Formats: sequence, structure tokens, C-alpha cells
Amino acid sequence: MPNIVLRDSRLQEEFERKGYVQVPFLTNDQVEYLKEMFFETLPQSGGSKTSADSDFKTDSEITYDFTFIDRNPDYKRKVFDVITAVFKEKADEYLNNYKPIIANYIRKQEGGGEVPLHQNWAFVDEEKFTSVSIWVPLVDSNEENGTLQLVDNSHKRFGKLRGPLIPWDLEGIKENIIANHLTPMNVKAGTGVILDDSIVHYSNINTTSGLRLTIQLILIPSDTHPVHYHLDKSKNANRVTIFETDQDFYMEFHPWLQPQGKREIRTEPYSPRKVSYEEFLKGLRGKRFDERTGFIEKLMGIFK
Repeated sequence: MPNIVLRDSRLQEEFERKGYVQVPFLTNDQVEYLKEMFFETLPQSGGSKTSADSDFKTDSEITYDFTFIDRNPDYKRKVFDVITAVFKEKADEYLNNYKPIIANYIRKQEGGGEVPLHQNWAFVDEEKFTSVSIWVPLVDSNEENGTLQLVDNSHKRFGKLRGPLIPWDLEGIKENIIANHLTPMNVKAGTGVILDDSIVHYSNINTTSGLRLTIQLILIPSDTHPVHYHLDKSKNANRVTIFETDQDFYMEFHPWLQPQGKREIRTEPYSPRKVSYEEFLKGLRGKRFDERTGFIEKLMGIFK
């Protein structure tokens, strides 16, 4: 099993079972301060990077403000510093020796902002480690304004190799999952949801006229380096390359381009897979890919 994520054993048990926990996180004053800092720093934004900046073609349209894909690295660094300074005390209180690598403000405009069903990219070797996102709304969050919705117990069961150019295993059954398996995070401003980055999740459009602003902070265990999974179909469509990265990588990085100047750790065999809905249901009940094989199963594997 990977590292222990949460210091509190009861929270850790709930996290292992569901893939997330809800915890008190920000004070009212901290919520107001972070809202003010969003608008104070926003003029430094360079606008969102898109696939049009490369030769990668996609029909996806991003209809929300998302710091991670901003064109201005200095703006991203400023947002990172603001958020991590406020989050540090509670993050250290809950998490078992973690460090931040990515910080995001996420704002949904009225009538937009749907985040398609997905899993976050893999930022660590998830057979050994667990990366997490701390998601905190800065306004009361509900289904009307497009709150985060999670698929309980879906963490570390699908899409082991995940990166911006790697096709997703569950792409063909998204509608079935959205219709039948989502748990909405209807929570008050300042509440934290700590989630395994491999959990399947979604958020709908903001149907209200009010501000819908949240924060996401991604963290990894302090004793490891972040990694990036890259598939270059023009070179080899059947192998994913894993690069070692660092926090600064995500300030300069473009999600649709190959990382430059980063150490290649290894490659992994890859073949596209389309999971059926029946396979998805079975996967929710089966073993996670980070669960160690038992002694007898290891012996069987050796002799096979």
C-alpha cells in the first residue's frame, strides 16, 4: 500500500474507503482574504493556454478561469505563494508530511464552467504514493453553482497512466457514470475536501448569477518528486514516457507539449482501453491497482 495520507487514523480510514474526506479548513477571514487576492492578482493573468499554441488538435472548450493553464508564469507563482501561505497550517495539520506543487483559483462564470468527468493527472507513482488535492470553495457550494461531485470508491481503480495526451479509459461511459454514481459536495465556504487525485470526479455548470470561486491545491509526499506521464503518438503510440519534474515545472509547462530538459525515468507499455459500464461496475468492487499482491499470488505469478 502507498504512504499514509492523513495523520488522523479515523480520517485515513474514511479516505481509504471513499477516496476523500471533508474537513473544516479555512476561517471566514481567510475565505474573504483569498477572495480579495483573487481579484487583486487577476490583472496579472496572461489568459489561458490552449491547444492552439501547439499542433495538438482538440474540440474541448474550457469555460472557466483556471490558474494552472495561464500564460503568465509570474502570475501562477504569485497565486501559488498566496494560496500555500494560507493553506499551510491546516494542510500540515491534516496531511502526513506533504508538499504543494500546484495551486489554482477556479472561477465559473454564470451559465458556464462545466468540468467534464475525469481523473486528475498522475503526479506520482501511484503504486507507491498518493497525491491529493485540497479543494476549498470560497462561497457556499452546491449543485446549482456547479459544485465538485465525486464517485465514491473509484480511486486507484482506473486510468493508471494519466496525462494530458493519454486517452482516458472511461471516456465512452461518462454519461452513465454522471447519471448514476456522483456524490455532490454541498458544503459551506471554507470547508476542505481532501481527495485522492485518482478519484473520478465532475462538476456541472454554474446556473446562478453569483460568484462561484474555489481553490485547488495539489500536494505530494515530501519524500518524492512529482512526475509527468507523456504520450507522443508520433514517436511511439504504445509507450508512455515518465519524466521527473519539480514544482517550477508546472509554472512554465504547457500541457499539450512534450516536457523539455526533464529527466526521463522510464517508459511504460500502453495500449488504448475502452472500459465498458459493466467493467466499471466490477472495477468499483475489485482490488485497487496499489494493493500489494499476496504471497501465494506472487508465487503463482512467478511460476506462470
